[in-house]
Amino acid sequence: MTGRRAGLAGSLLMIVLVAVNLRPAIAAIGPVLTEISDEFRLSGAAAGALTTVPLVFFGAYGLMAAFLRRAPRGETLLVSAMALLVAGMALRLLDAPFPLFAGSLVAGIAISIGNIAMPGIIKRDHPTRITTVTAVYTVAVTAGASISSGLVVPVEHVFDSTWRLPLGLLVIPAALAGLLWVPRARRAAHAARSAPPAAAPRGLAAQVWRSRLAWHVTVFMGLQSLLAYVVLGWLPTICQDRGMDEAPAGYVLALSAAIQAVGSLTVPVLARRTRDQRPLVLTTATLSSVGFIGVTWAPIESVWLWAVVLGLGQGVGFATALSFIGLRAHNAHVATQLSGMAQGIGYLIAAVGPLAVGALNDATGGWSVPMAGVLVVCAVMTVPGLAAGRNRSVGAPAEPPPGTIRTEISGHTPN
Repeated sequence: MTGRRAGLAGSLLMIVLVAVNLRPAIAAIGPVLTEISDEFRLSGAAAGALTTVPLVFFGAYGLMAAFLRRAPRGETLLVSAMALLVAGMALRLLDAPFPLFAGSLVAGIAISIGNIAMPGIIKRDHPTRITTVTAVYTVAVTAGASISSGLVVPVEHVFDSTWRLPLGLLVIPAALAGLLWVPRARRAAHAARSAPPAAAPRGLAAQVWRSRLAWHVTVFMGLQSLLAYVVLGWLPTICQDRGMDEAPAGYVLALSAAIQAVGSLTVPVLARRTRDQRPLVLTTATLSSVGFIGVTWAPIESVWLWAVVLGLGQGVGFATALSFIGLRAHNAHVATQLSGMAQGIGYLIAAVGPLAVGALNDATGGWSVPMAGVLVVCAVMTVPGLAAGRNRSVGAPAEPPPGTIRTEISGHTPN
């Protein structure tokens, strides 16, 4: 039993090592976005595209995975993700607009692979602790975003450098995480040669994609992610436009991202006290709405309070959306397919956010209209969220009756 616990703890630590690298490539852009825009003379829409381009490809692997008969093992995917992430972050340091956007694209694909692989690994290795492990995973993701967004400007100032130095330093932890996963990937490859993993049942991808419940999970994932990446891409700029200096504006984003960790950790606690996850959805929408209102229209001196409220709401939303993948999936095969669908389509939905907000800001010269649109998204998000929060499962029973396909079954799924 002690050996098993040590193995589970080791697995969790390895998950955390990858998770902390899955957002800095995007989060660190926000505090220096104005500087980058000035250097390359980017419009508001083009600047928004720096955060939108990776988001468009955050779900790229998920869309492709639906067509794979036998997907690569999760360990192999995570090593590949970190290698691509290092390449993308290095590419965008070159002194030209094209490598800047191309590197962001490659980083987005890399993050996509890690995003899609992780829920399947959690479902496989921690089937009875999905909500708890997912909360730890989301805390690590948000911690990576918080630390990177908070340090990028101070590092730039300490070394009297440009934005390239702090963004370039992000290569180091990504390379380290990839190297540490290599031994596990090799062991997994050896095990696969000895006893190849069973292929997913035929028609499973189509079964998942036809499920109404799977679409509820997907749309909720997309809309809560849209809100999150509006914050990552534009919160520092909103604060600067309202009179804050560059460094404090970056700290506001860092605070919001750090508080997301607190919000994520409340999810398993609250989940044990509720019959399903619908209260978590309502909490997400309410806190997010209040936070956006405060950041945009309340006195700028109070922005720290509203950043906390916004962070709590987005932390609950992110952990809830990712937990839906494991909780609503009947087994690990379904979790992999649902992860690909929810994140593949979901991040395409999310990519609209930063770009639309930038375009609306360009068109109106202010933040009232863009933020009014964001508040509409907060309200609309509750519709698929409440449907996804009910205790049902996507996937067929272990031994379905001949000629019968069931895409949704009732029943409680353990947290």
